[in-house]
Amino acid sequence: MVMATTTSTAADISLASVTLEVADLETARRFYAAFGVDTYIRLRVSEAHCTGFRGFTLALTVSGPATVDGFVRAAVDAGATVLKPAAKSMWGYGGVVRAPDGTIWKIATSAKKDTGPATREIDEVVVLIGVEDVKATKQFYVDRGMTVAKSFGGKYAEFAPGQSSPVKLALYKRRALAKDLGVPADGTGSHRVVLGSSAGAFTDLDGFAWEAADQPDAQ
Repeated sequence: MVMATTTSTAADISLASVTLEVADLETARRFYAAFGVDTYIRLRVSEAHCTGFRGFTLALTVSGPATVDGFVRAAVDAGATVLKPAAKSMWGYGGVVRAPDGTIWKIATSAKKDTGPATREIDEVVVLIGVEDVKATKQFYVDRGMTVAKSFGGKYAEFAPGQSSPVKLALYKRRALAKDLGVPADGTGSHRVVLGSSAGAFTDLDGFAWEAADQPDAQ
């Protein structure tokens, strides 16, 4: 069994925003408003080349299976494609969809039964990036002042959220993440996601780009 560890350090940078790069801005705006997650992300136009798995997912944690079903249904009605139908698992209940712009979203709950009616409330949003070496990438971010909230050996790491962002950052092995999402792990080109930081711009070990959070979106 892999034991979780918790690390505390003074935060020099934190995740302040998540910007998705899309080809069709108006279509993306309509989709994310209908899906119900538009307040958690930013959008900008980009024609950056990208094929296959983009190396990340945005994960929503909600209260129960009925709420999972509601978000999946809203996404599909707005134009998303189901990658994994919502179903029970060892960990709870969840499903995976691909937005029209190509971004993969996972909607899940740890509850296997509903204890109340479906809602449109989101408990937590996590941008989960697939990396080649979880320990090395975790150390990369720790060296820049991020605080580790959870760490499961070389399999998974999660950082404490920044004060200005409702979204958490987490790391997972790239191939394991692709398998969990139901897609091949192969992919080339841009990740087509830009993370806003409370510090300057940089690129991490797996090519994920960060920029100053106050930089305006190019729309």
